[in-house]
Amino acid sequence: MGDYSKALEFYEKAHKIFENALPPNHPHLAISYGNIGQVYNDMGDYSKALEFNEKAHQIFENALPPNHPHLAFPYNWFGKIYRSMKDYSKALDNFEKCLSIRRKALLDNHPYLALTYSNIGDVHQLMGNYERALAFHPTALNIQENVQCNPLECATTYINLGETYREMKDYSTALTFYQKGLEIREKKLPKNHPDLAVVYHNMAKLYLSTRKYSMAMKNIQQAVEIAQEKLPSTHPHLLEYRETFEKLRKKI
Repeated sequence: MGDYSKALEFYEKAHKIFENALPPNHPHLAISYGNIGQVYNDMGDYSKALEFNEKAHQIFENALPPNHPHLAFPYNWFGKIYRSMKDYSKALDNFEKCLSIRRKALLDNHPYLALTYSNIGDVHQLMGNYERALAFHPTALNIQENVQCNPLECATTYINLGETYREMKDYSTALTFYQKGLEIREKKLPKNHPDLAVVYHNMAKLYLSTRKYSMAMKNIQQAVEIAQEKLPSTHPHLLEYRETFEKLRKKI
């Protein structure tokens, strides 16, 4: 629901119970550390996110056999954190480790594999490797559109594809994918969810590039309003949205 402080409060309560009831190397504790780390990542506190994810990773490494599918989780979490930190080479390295484990442990059409392909495609896009990105995203979509997946995961792949096409200046294709992703997120998420702000910001940048300034302004205002309500004042996303708003304001 995008209410990260509430999520953190409950995860921490759960974690205290786990700590009292379980041995210190129990995999449930690792999952608990990972959950807390992911909330810190969503809140933009990347050093805290890394700290908790490292604890999760150490437990999994010590408690599980080398081919266990749960070993992929910390690499996936590290990938997301490093991507948020804009350390794309480390993000890619971790997502590729995650993919290697999941390919061995899961069926070829498992939703977790689709997520990993989408994440790798997204990092390639962020690194400017657009052809590589376009090799991974359709592989993800092929699974997500044909197997029962969380629709929000499919929405993320559509939005990642939209970003790739926007960077390639194929604005009409980009807009088509944004709209597909946005339609799913608007149906499934509260109106003030930070994941909606991400798409509004993407669309604002697209409309800015195509000089449709009124459409751009409408979208960036929505993104800023959500981020101001739901994210910490120092969150990198909020700062980025304000920067885009200022760029647009100077154009009008």
